[in-house]
Order: sequence, then structure tokens, then C-alpha cells
Amino acid sequence: MPDASDMELLSDYRRRGSEDAFATLVQRHVNLVYSAALRHVAIPAHAEEITQVVFVILARKAATLRPDTVLEGWLHATTRLTALRFLRGERRRQFREQEAYLQSTQPESADPAIWNQLAPLLDEGLSRLGQRDRDAVVLRFFKDQSVREVSAALRVNEATAQRRLHRAVEKLRRFFTRRGVALSAAALAGAVSAHSVQAAPAGLAGSISALALTKGAAAGGSTLTLVKGVLKLMAWTKAKTAVITGVVLMLTAGTTTVLVKYSGPHSPLQSTAQRPTQATFDQESSVRFSQAKQWALCCIMYAVDHHNQLPNDFTQLKTYAGTLSDTYWEILSGGNLNSFNRPEQTTRTILLREKEARQSPDGTFTKVYAFADGHCEQISSPNADFAAVEKQRGFLARPAGN
Repeated sequence: MPDASDMELLSDYRRRGSEDAFATLVQRHVNLVYSAALRHVAIPAHAEEITQVVFVILARKAATLRPDTVLEGWLHATTRLTALRFLRGERRRQFREQEAYLQSTQPESADPAIWNQLAPLLDEGLSRLGQRDRDAVVLRFFKDQSVREVSAALRVNEATAQRRLHRAVEKLRRFFTRRGVALSAAALAGAVSAHSVQAAPAGLAGSISALALTKGAAAGGSTLTLVKGVLKLMAWTKAKTAVITGVVLMLTAGTTTVLVKYSGPHSPLQSTAQRPTQATFDQESSVRFSQAKQWALCCIMYAVDHHNQLPNDFTQLKTYAGTLSDTYWEILSGGNLNSFNRPEQTTRTILLREKEARQSPDGTFTKVYAFADGHCEQISSPNADFAAVEKQRGFLARPAGN
């Protein structure tokens, strides 16, 4: 049985309910899942819970997976979706604090320095690849398989697999460069190979197998809620792949901050005594960025339930937003998500933004924006009039009738 392929083991579990077959699958892939979860939530206990949920979902969906499924790629995608769902719950604050710590800590050596920059963004970058490219990267660099093994899993020849890997790594390299992490393709591949998968805690595989074989029936309340939430998201993904791709990108833990500078008259600045401290400003920015991501998620979920039509105002989002306040926000664009002709249109079309600019301790002004593809940016300007900034950046606003 250890020599059986993943799909053979899954078939054995599906047909005969073989606990040994499923336990072998867990043992084979638990490190991959745990490591991806840990990159998202940063707290080992939370990563363990997410890992359990992923294998419970595998047990529940075993009968629906296609024979040509690359299980490593499926598990990675499901782990990301589960972690993002997890972060929407009560643990968001703990994760944001941990991420801020990782980003602010100065590493001691060059190799960890590269990885500390890559880790918060890696899974978002992978999610932007096509499924076959993502499968190739996971197999080659996460699971340390040879090009020959990758080609066999993808059912292509070795030359095609090698080209796919080169193309995928180059796409990742460009993704990191746009976010201020400039490195060569070789350095990127080396860092991912060396650090992307680490050992899960001892005994985790055994406890996961026992829980997953009950399909989560013995799980605690929070775990079972997370299972149900992720299964619902996966159903949305199947029905509305293009829309939910925007959701998962938008919910990434990483943040994008764009500082825009241009010549022009400065607005009168507040006195130094009136300006917030750096700590207060950073805390408020973190809150606003989180709110922007949540509002963008609400808009995308609304579109999923309304034939891809974005909301026109916040009153349409009441059932999605809960107690989320719209005090500081305005919706700029609406219409049908499918009407965007080119991907770059969604990345530049403002979905919503802060109504008023906030002044930072250094005297510059800041607004947080959410865009139609789900990503958010914090934009800075020397004055409070952002019209020139939006024009300079090529930002778009689209009437709801489009």
C-alpha cells in the first residue's frame, strides 16, 4: 500500500472505507498541508486545526475527485481556502499581529531574510497561477519531486513540464518584484525548496486520520463550523470560479502599500500636536485595511448570489456585512463582474475607498482602496486631494449600469 498512488489509495478508501489507505494519504501529505496552513496563520495550534479540517474535507469529497487530480495541488488549494475562511473568524486579530511581527523582524542571515520576505506572499502568488502551473510548482519545489516525476503527474513530457516550471517561476518572480521583493528565479526556487515545507508536530497525522475517518463528526464546534464554511466556499468556487478567485486573492494575509508622490500644491497641514502618533496611525491603518478587505468580500459574495452583479450601495450588503460599519467608506463602481474585458481592468477599477483622507505623523495623507479584483492598497499623497493620484495611477470608476 505505501507504493500505491494517491488516487489508488483514495479509490481504496472510497470503495472499501479503508482506514489504512486514508492514513497513508495523511502521512504522505500532512507536512505539505500543515506548512501551507502555518504560513497563513503563523500560530501552530491554528495550523493544526486547519490541517485537520483539510483532511476532513478530503474524506468528505473523496468520491468527487477526478482520476487525473493532482492531489498535492488540490490539497494546497483547499488549505489556502480553509485558512482564509479561518482568518475571517475571531482569530483575525492574532494573525495580523503575528504577520506584522514577522514583517518587522530583522532576520539574522541572508537565507532566512529571503524567506521571511517571501513567506507572507507565497501562497497569494501561487493562487495567481493557473492550476497546472500551480500543480507543477507544488510538486517540484514543495514535494521535491524530479522533473520526470512532475511530468508523469501532469501527464506531459519532460520538456513540457520543464517549460511549465520555468514559466511558473518567472510569473512568481514578477509577482514578488511588484511587491518590492526583487530576486532571481534561481534564488526564488531555492528559497521555496528549502523552506516551504516543514515537519508537522508529532502525532498530528494520527489524530487527523481518526478525526477525518468520521468525516468530522467527532470534531469540536469551531472545527465543524470551519469545515461547513469551507465546503460552502468550495461549492461557490465550482459554480463561480472567476468570481471566487477574486475573493481568495482579496483575503490574502499580505498587504500592498503603494506610496504615490507627485508635484503639486500642498494642502494646509495639521499642527504637529494635532497629528496622531505613529503607533495610533498604524493601528488605524490596519483597521481600515481590514475593513476594506471585508467590504470587498461582501461585494464579491453579493455578486455570487446576484448573477455576478455588484451592489450599488451599502444597504444591499446588510445580510453580508453583519455589524461592519460603512461610516468611512464609499462605493465607486458597480455593474457585472463578467463585463470586464481584460484582467487589468479589474485591478485598476476602484470598487470602494475611504471617503476622507487621513493625515499621517509625517504630514502626508493616506486612503485605503479596494479594487474589483478583490485586492486592496493603501495609497499615500502629499495632500488630501486624491483626484490627481487616481488619474496618475490610471484608476477607473465604472457606473453601476455597465
